[in-house]
Amino acid sequence: MDYIKSADIKQVIKKKTSQVKISNGDVTLKITTVQPKYHRSEFTEHYDIEKYDLCSNYVFEDEMLDMIPNGTPLYVDHGEHYVERMLRALYYFKQCALIGPSGTGKTHITYLVAQIAGLPMWEINCGLQTSVYDMFGRYIGLGKENWIDGQIVLWAKHGGILYLDEANMMKQDIATRLNPLLDTRGHMILTEKDNEVINRHPHAYIIMSMNPYSAEFAGTKPLNAALRRRMSVWLNFDYLSVADKLSPEEIELVMKKSGLTEEVSKKIVQVGAELRMYYKTGDIPYGPSVGDLINWAHIVADGAAPAEAAEETIVAMTSDIGEIQDMVRKVVKMVFS
Repeated sequence: MDYIKSADIKQVIKKKTSQVKISNGDVTLKITTVQPKYHRSEFTEHYDIEKYDLCSNYVFEDEMLDMIPNGTPLYVDHGEHYVERMLRALYYFKQCALIGPSGTGKTHITYLVAQIAGLPMWEINCGLQTSVYDMFGRYIGLGKENWIDGQIVLWAKHGGILYLDEANMMKQDIATRLNPLLDTRGHMILTEKDNEVINRHPHAYIIMSMNPYSAEFAGTKPLNAALRRRMSVWLNFDYLSVADKLSPEEIELVMKKSGLTEEVSKKIVQVGAELRMYYKTGDIPYGPSVGDLINWAHIVADGAAPAEAAEETIVAMTSDIGEIQDMVRKVVKMVFS
């Protein structure tokens, strides 16, 4: 065992040594460091990621280890190499943006990237109800004795991935305050807390995801131009299967998850592809995700007829409007007849 001074405790923890003794005069302490609950090697056979190591020489505080995602399924694409491209963007620039329709896997892949990198996740939905106080913090009670940090301040102090979902619904005052954190300054000023300066942690990364700015996504708006320029890499996501383009990977995934035959799984994916085409042309408000199709497939595998199972899943999920539900039923009937 190595004997070191107590002043070097932080350096010992960062070395990831499993056990070490710290000696300070007549007192000797034994410290056991806790390793993150992930194994990067599990993913190297699926993704070319060895080059993009984001934090191998750093151990986060014990209370943050449970914030590292665990057990996230693999992300399937058509050879776009989204996982590698996201890790590359974070490795070189520390931030990137994801844009695409709901159900294309933007949140799923963010959790997977956090797990691969061994990074804690700080997730914020940027809906209209999210306030500056939620993001940055506030005093509670009377006086200025009790300050509670918001999610962004905690992320900036402790590191990890800050995931801003529905970023183009973000309020303008929040977007503006992010700018100095995302450029070369790398800090923010808490005006609410006597102008305290918060420096960005060296292992603090940010991923924004958003739906395309359009009328069917209520509340979306063009992203602030200054904030847009600071997002170094933009990745566009789309469905695996759309219209007459059916993805063998998606069919195989439905088969694997549900236990259905290839023939039935292909028809389920075909229905999904047709509905996604209607969604893209604005005829229906939502296109089914892979997960939505798998939910439908599970009920079919349990013995329900495809049309009956569709009523409980993709028909009811797509809309409450009768005319739109009839469109979904028509597609199901057309494919399965």
